[in-house]
Amino acid sequence: MSASLQRTPADLGDGTFRNPILPGDRPDPSVLRVGDAYYLTCSSFDASPGLALWRSEDLVSWSFAGTALEHPLSTVFAPDLVEHGGRYFIYFPFIPSAWGDARIDDAQVWVVHADHPEGPWSAPVFTGISGAIDPGHVVGEDGERYLFVNGIRRCRLSADGLTAVTPLEQAYDGWQYPDEWITESYALEGPKFFRRGEWIYLVSAVGGTGGPATGHMVIVARSRSVLGPWENAPGNPIARTRSDDEAWWSRGHATILEGRDGRWWMVSHGYARRFRTLGRQALLEPIEWTEDGWPVAPAEDLGAPLPKPAPGRPHAVPAPSDDFAEPAWGERWVFDDPGRDELDRVRFDGGLVLRGKGASPADASPLTTWAMDRAFEIEVEIEVPDGTEAGLLLWFNRRMFYGMSWDGRTLASYAGGIRTHRREQVEPGSIIQLRLVDDQHIVTGWFRRPGEEWSRHGVRYDVEGAHSATLQDLKSLRPALFAAGDGAATFRGFRYRVREAS
Repeated sequence: MSASLQRTPADLGDGTFRNPILPGDRPDPSVLRVGDAYYLTCSSFDASPGLALWRSEDLVSWSFAGTALEHPLSTVFAPDLVEHGGRYFIYFPFIPSAWGDARIDDAQVWVVHADHPEGPWSAPVFTGISGAIDPGHVVGEDGERYLFVNGIRRCRLSADGLTAVTPLEQAYDGWQYPDEWITESYALEGPKFFRRGEWIYLVSAVGGTGGPATGHMVIVARSRSVLGPWENAPGNPIARTRSDDEAWWSRGHATILEGRDGRWWMVSHGYARRFRTLGRQALLEPIEWTEDGWPVAPAEDLGAPLPKPAPGRPHAVPAPSDDFAEPAWGERWVFDDPGRDELDRVRFDGGLVLRGKGASPADASPLTTWAMDRAFEIEVEIEVPDGTEAGLLLWFNRRMFYGMSWDGRTLASYAGGIRTHRREQVEPGSIIQLRLVDDQHIVTGWFRRPGEEWSRHGVRYDVEGAHSATLQDLKSLRPALFAAGDGAATFRGFRYRVREAS
């Protein structure tokens, strides 16, 4: 079976594109047009650095543009990227625990700001809003700044946009779908705003983001005043997965915006059919307008090629292979479940040198990157001193991971978040090369000492169930490197290859 270091661009080169526009786990996308460019940020949860930014000229081909959170604040998600008065703001909820342990009542809304969307960004500022998630910023017809949150509730902000000056009050009750529809929960959330003509449009989500494939959906309302009343679109929901036979599941949490070519577009997220393990990926579709001023999303199949926006420069999001010559934080690598000073564990000296932490992968705060394909392989060389264990994993969270590790004497195996009884016979030594092949959820391990032939691990694993709907944690299954124990492991030549599915 062939494998390639190159990924296929979303831009098909014939005036069309194919979703996803930003592959891998890029949930809750928020998109802002700045002149002839677009910027996107999305949920980072407990990754560090967090709130990655991406730049595009055509909404289809994206390039990494930095991060807005250098240090972790624990769980950060559902951001809103906006511009006001020539300054840029990212509003985001923060929960001081991992998502699996989170309580919405503990959530707070914070903000960072900058003079340019590529930063540098300020330190996070607490807005004073508690017990709320999914902020959405809008400027009213009165010139005042407002923040809407889940529920949908509203408060007024200070002129600088950094502090709430009124308490939250109910603003909009949403659109009620038929009771027989199969959803996760009502979950009115994700408010985003845009203007067209005399109307302010409120885009939000209902149905729940992590449950049944048909749950999440996009609804629209409009008003002439940010204070309401809000009129629901007669065509609600304007986007929804109606059957699990569709290419993309749980579509929702959308931004609608006018493109540089005058056409309108919607960016949302969704799970690839049967591949929730890849997380919620960023999707693009055209928006059209009814004669009476309502947006509609006419594309029937988001898995098929669609006409693309104004021309850009086609390129794929690169595979996260890394020779570790220099840092690639946020673009290729983030720490999962990190402490504040996690970057102090890393140096670059003939590879990536990662100081050990904890006693096992579960408490080692591994370095993770994004899986972007249904079939792929990852490979790395590892060198360990005595007293150190290091390995190559597919990592969901500290309770669920798969892979292999080496401590100089024992090749250990992990499955389902535990160390298994399986041991492979390998001659002792400090250096080993490990490979994991994920072929549509069937994972095979390979190993070798330098100069030797590859040997296949004796057990294969089925990882199809390692996703948010079963594990109640809104993450994805990611390639990861970890080091535990007293010393520092050196990683060299990490390779991510796209494979032809068997």
